[in-house]
Amino acid sequence: MAVVEESHGEPVAVLNRNQPAFYCIPAATYEALMEELEDRDLLELVKKRQHEDEVEVNIDDL
Repeated sequence: MAVVEESHGEPVAVLNRNQPAFYCIPAATYEALMEELEDRDLLELVKKRQHEDEVEVNIDDL
């Protein structure tokens, strides 16, 4: 934990036989990364659907 605390929020590589085994990042950084990936997925979906025909919906019918 001392190494993680000294990293000041930067990723820390955990090595196994001098090869990166995994990276340790702060929870806030991980959450922001997941949000960014979700936003990119949604953007791709929007771009795919932007030229589709619109369907009119009445909220009271739902």
